[in-house]
Amino acid sequence: MMSRQQGIRIAVTLCVAALLGGCAMQPPQPWEKGNLAKKEMTMNADPLDETFMQHVYFSKESASGGTGVGGGGCGCN
Repeated sequence: MMSRQQGIRIAVTLCVAALLGGCAMQPPQPWEKGNLAKKEMTMNADPLDETFMQHVYFSKESASGGTGVGGGGCGCN
């Protein structure tokens, strides 16, 4: 019969093996890069909305930097 410690050890080993089995260690192949270039795969699908949100953020924070937005905290860039 298996002890509790052996059971835990087996469970942890199986979990680690399952997690490592899902890792993709190779870069995307050339035929897969077309899917990565789609609009749906970007972090911000709507550039106009992203620009507006940056404007609001920098106006509220009274600061700018890193994205090329200039101006003060009054919102009149």
